[in-house]
Amino acid sequence: MPSPLYIAGFLLLLLLISHDAGFIGAADAEHDLRATDFHTHRHRRHRGHRHGEEFEYSAISCRAYSASLDEFGAVGDGVTSNTAAFRDAVSQLSRFADYGGSLLFVPAGRWLTGSFNLTSHFTLFLHRDAVLLASQEESDYEVIEPLPSYGRGRDTDGGRFISLLFGSNLTDVVITGENGTIDGQGEPWWGKFKRGELKYTRPYLIEIMHSDGIQISNLTFLNSPSWHIHPVYSSNIVIQGLTILAPVTVPNTDGINPDSCTNTRIEDCYIVSGDDCIAVKSGWDQYGIAYGMPTKQLLIRRLTCISPDSAVIALGSEMSGGIEDVRAEDIVAINSESGIRIKTAIGRGGYVKDIYVRGMKMETMKYVFWMTGSYGSHPDEHYDPNALPVIENINYQDMVAENVTMPAQLAGITGDQFTGICISNVTITLSKKPKKVLWNCTDVSGFTSGVTPEPCQLLPEKDPGTIVPCNFPEDPIPIDEVKFQRCSSRRWTI
Repeated sequence: MPSPLYIAGFLLLLLLISHDAGFIGAADAEHDLRATDFHTHRHRRHRGHRHGEEFEYSAISCRAYSASLDEFGAVGDGVTSNTAAFRDAVSQLSRFADYGGSLLFVPAGRWLTGSFNLTSHFTLFLHRDAVLLASQEESDYEVIEPLPSYGRGRDTDGGRFISLLFGSNLTDVVITGENGTIDGQGEPWWGKFKRGELKYTRPYLIEIMHSDGIQISNLTFLNSPSWHIHPVYSSNIVIQGLTILAPVTVPNTDGINPDSCTNTRIEDCYIVSGDDCIAVKSGWDQYGIAYGMPTKQLLIRRLTCISPDSAVIALGSEMSGGIEDVRAEDIVAINSESGIRIKTAIGRGGYVKDIYVRGMKMETMKYVFWMTGSYGSHPDEHYDPNALPVIENINYQDMVAENVTMPAQLAGITGDQFTGICISNVTITLSKKPKKVLWNCTDVSGFTSGVTPEPCQLLPEKDPGTIVPCNFPEDPIPIDEVKFQRCSSRRWTI
C-alpha cells in the first residue's frame, strides 16, 4: 500500500497538471463561456472565411478581443443605415469589459449611422478609408436632458439631441484610427438652427460624460451639427492628432470643448472652425455655480487654428464652475479673430485664474489679446446679478503676431477688475489699416515687459529696458506623464 507521503505527492502532482492543462475556476469559466458565445455569434453573422492582417496602434490601453463592424450586418455603401449594427456590436463587445476589453474595427467604406453609445474598456478603431456618416434624421437621435451645469440646451430652452457617439459613467474609452473620418453632415442642422426650426439643441459628434480615462486620437472630424468633441464632467483625457474641419461661416461648430474636466491633454491638432477652435467651459450662471465642477489641469500644445470669426482658445463664456491651471504652448493661429479670449459676464460667478500661454505665432488677426466682462448671454432671467467672476493671474509670453488690426481689447467689469495680467516678450506688427486705438483697456491691471507696440497705461512696463518673463509652471500636469502603449489587433477582411 502506498505510503501517505507518496499519496500526498501524487495529489500535488495532479493539482499542478490540472492547473497547467487549463482547469478553470468560476470566473475563468464565465470568461470562456462569454468568448464561446461571442464567437458563435460571429459565425452566425458571417459564415464565409475571414482573414486578418495584424496592425499596430498606440493607445492608453490594449484590448484582448476584436471584431469587425461588418460581422454585425453593417453595409458600407453610404446609404444603408448601420445604427443597429453599431449598437449590436458595442453590446456584444461590452461583455469583455472585465476580461481584457474589446476593439471594434470599422473597415474601409462609408458607414451611415445614427447615435450609438460606447462602453467601458472599449476601442473604436477606424480604417484609413473608413467614413462614419452621421444620420441627418432627427429620429436617429434620442432627446436627453440638459446638462445640470447648464440648466437648458445651448440652442433651445428644452433638452438636447444625444451626440453621435455618446457615453456616460465609463472607464477606459479609446476612439482612434488611421486618420479615418467621422462626418457629421451638419448642413441640414445648420439650416434648421438658422431658421429657428429646432425644438432641441443640435447633437455633437462626440460627448463623453462622468467618465475617466478617455483617448480620442488620429482621426478627422468634419461638419458637426454643433460642437465636434465635448468631454464633460470627466478626467484623465488625451486628445491627440486630430484634424477638425467645418465651414468658417457656420456658428457653434467649436472644435474641442473640455467642460468641467480635470487632467486633460490636447496636442498636435489642426482645426478650422466657424467658432472657437478650443473652448474651455465649466457651466452656465447659477447652474454652473451650483454644480461647482471646474475645468483644471489642462494642457494644450502644438495646436494650429483657423477661425476668422472667433478665438483660437476661448476661456468661457460658460465658466461658472471655474477654470484654473491652463497651460498652452506652441500655438499657431492663422486668419483668426483673436488669440486667447476670456469671455465672462455679470451673473457668471466662478473664476478664470492661473492661465499660462507661451510660444504663440499669429498671422492675420483682428485681436491678439481679448478679454470681455460683458459677454452677456444667460440661460434664463434667474441668474444672480451679484455673482461676479474673478479673473486673475493671466500670463502671456514669447509671442509674435503679424498683420494685426488691434493688439488688445481688454475690458473688465466696473468694480470687478481683471487682475494680475502679465504680457512679456511680444512683438506685434500692424495691418495696413489698424484701429486708431491699439490698446483699449478698462478695469484691468497688471504689467508688461518687452511688448511692441507700447501697451496701455493700465499695463505699465516693468523694469524698462529688460524683459521680465511671465510665469509658466515647470511642474508637470499628471496627464503629461501618461504614456501610450503599443498595441496590436487584426484588420479583418473577407
